[in-house]
Amino acid sequence: MARAAPMLVSKLQRSSHGGVGEATAEAGKKRGTRESDITIWEDKSQKGDRMRRNGEEEEVAEKRRQRRRRRREGVQVALRAGCLAASITAMAVMLTASEEGVADVYGFKLTLSSNWSFSPSYKYVVGACTATILYSLLQLCLGVYRLLTGSPITPSRFQAWLCFISDQVFGYVMISAGSAGSGVTNLNKTGIRHTPLPDFCKTLSSFCNHVALSLLLVFLSFIFLASSSLFHVLLLSTL
Repeated sequence: MARAAPMLVSKLQRSSHGGVGEATAEAGKKRGTRESDITIWEDKSQKGDRMRRNGEEEEVAEKRRQRRRRRREGVQVALRAGCLAASITAMAVMLTASEEGVADVYGFKLTLSSNWSFSPSYKYVVGACTATILYSLLQLCLGVYRLLTGSPITPSRFQAWLCFISDQVFGYVMISAGSAGSGVTNLNKTGIRHTPLPDFCKTLSSFCNHVALSLLLVFLSFIFLASSSLFHVLLLSTL
């Protein structure tokens, strides 16, 4: 019995030590599981934060791109409106260019009457202004409509090329009309040397002033068209 008691005690000690070891191992496994769960949760949280930051950055970048696009489209609409206003005013001033007066030619009183319709060059100016008005009005209406609806004014390279070529064509029409009208206006102002043809602008000053103002606005309209053409060149480099 004395021998059996120590053996029983040793078995109990071994079983108690084994139980403690198993409990410790189990606790270690649970701790490791919790730590791995915490690590996975932290990784997911970091990934979520990165995705959220990336989404916010993309949203800010998209808003910045939209603001730049709106700014460019606002400039484009302003150029169309400026061209339309200049062309309408140029045509209106030319159509009101009419005056009568009396000139003194070598002591003889000569009655002078001048009207824009007497000159083919001035008729060309009126025709060029009419065509440019219709073109600018069409482009302005399209631009304002797309600007209000939020769609791009120039959605494709094809349309950008089309607008660029159209601006070039109407720009050349306006500059040629202005040049033709300037030649006649200069002749009216200076007269012809060594001939009795007088300086008509001394007698018909109002007529000459109307024509000069109209031609100035024609050249201003050309500047708007040239600026719009340059704008589309810059736009083509980004599309």
